[in-house]
Amino acid sequence: MISPTDPKPSDFFQFIEHHCRLDEKSGSSLHSKIREQAYKKGDILVEEGKICNKIYFLNTGLVKTLLTTDSREFTMRFFSEGNVFSVLDSFIQQKPSIYDIVALEDSMVSYILYDDLQTLCQEYHQIETFYRKLLSMAVIEMMSRVSHSLEETGVVAYNRFLKDQGHLLQRISLADLASYLGITQVSLSRIRRVK
Repeated sequence: MISPTDPKPSDFFQFIEHHCRLDEKSGSSLHSKIREQAYKKGDILVEEGKICNKIYFLNTGLVKTLLTTDSREFTMRFFSEGNVFSVLDSFIQQKPSIYDIVALEDSMVSYILYDDLQTLCQEYHQIETFYRKLLSMAVIEMMSRVSHSLEETGVVAYNRFLKDQGHLLQRISLADLASYLGITQVSLSRIRRVK
C-alpha cells in the first residue's frame, strides 16, 4: 500500500509537483494521463484476485484496504483526502491482488494507469524520479506499520491511531478500527472507556 500523507495538496498533480518538479513538457504529458472516477460508499476500487493497475489519489472521501481470510477481515489501512494509495505489490508485478480497497464514503479519486506511468517513466526522467520517490515512501511507511503492529499493545496502538489519524475517528466504524488495531471490539470498547 502507498500512503505518503504530508502535505495534503488539493489534487494529484500538485502532489506529484510537490515531490518532484516537472518541466512543462513532462508536466503536460503527465497531466494528460491523469483521470478521475467517482465511487459510492461500499464500492470496490480494487478487488481481491484482480490486478491493481492504478495508482490513486483521493480527492474526496475515505477508503480502506483490507485482507479477508476464511475466518476474519483485517483492515490494513485507511486513506483520506490527499493520500496516494494502491496495492503496491499487485501494481508493480501486475499480478492479482490479495487485498480489496473499498470506499467507506462516497469518494472521488484521480488515478494514473500502470501502462501510462511506465511509458511516462521511460520518456521523462523527472517522472521516473517521482515514481522512485513514491515507492521509497511506500516502503518506509509499510515498514513502520509492520514494526508498530508487532511491538504495540492495543492501548499503545489506539493512542498512536489517535495521534496520527484521530481526525478519522468519527468517519470509521468501531469494527473497522478494532480490525485495524488488531484487537477485538470488546477490547477496543474497554480501551475507549479508560480514555
